[in-house]
Amino acid sequence: MQIVQFYSHLNGFEFLKYHKPHIWDEFEAVLAGVDAERCRTKASAEARKEGRTLYSPVDMNKEFCRLFAQHDWSERRVTNWLAEDTELLRATMTLEPDAQKAAIEAKGLEPIMTYNQTDFVKDRVAVEIQFGKYAFVAHDLFVKHMSFFIAGDIDVGIEVVPMKSMEREMSSGVPYYERDLFNLMRQGRGIPAVPIILVGVGP
Repeated sequence: MQIVQFYSHLNGFEFLKYHKPHIWDEFEAVLAGVDAERCRTKASAEARKEGRTLYSPVDMNKEFCRLFAQHDWSERRVTNWLAEDTELLRATMTLEPDAQKAAIEAKGLEPIMTYNQTDFVKDRVAVEIQFGKYAFVAHDLFVKHMSFFIAGDIDVGIEVVPMKSMEREMSSGVPYYERDLFNLMRQGRGIPAVPIILVGVGP
């Protein structure tokens, strides 16, 4: 697999190439190690693509997990406890999880556990591989990357999606670079307020 296009939001690429070029080199090496054609294993059940064998997101994700693990990238997960009280949430959102839960219980409310997770993190850089539904890209950009950046856990987020040419060889509903580039650019230069590299890949 290879990078076909990328877009640097808030100088995400420039930051990485200046401060952490080894991370970008590893990222490119992982992409190059994924043989997309070997992952063309999904028999289409859709009327418009009946009889075709498509790229399998499951198989490609397995390859990404294997290769990132070889380079010591790992998942990052943060737990939070929630309640319906707005003022209480404001007061507790920066606390450690146990303290959040205790504060909610002290108010006589039921704590609700949630978590924020990103696929691969190393040296304060997060990578999300998004071959799922297109709506998940916005969640990655505005929730995952943003929250880890605001918490001081990452400096840059990398979002990987297929190019339209590759998306045509996948099941319906998968995101593609050209649309997500448009959606990102029309928010303006400062939104989301986290350095992002949007990467479009092809086989």
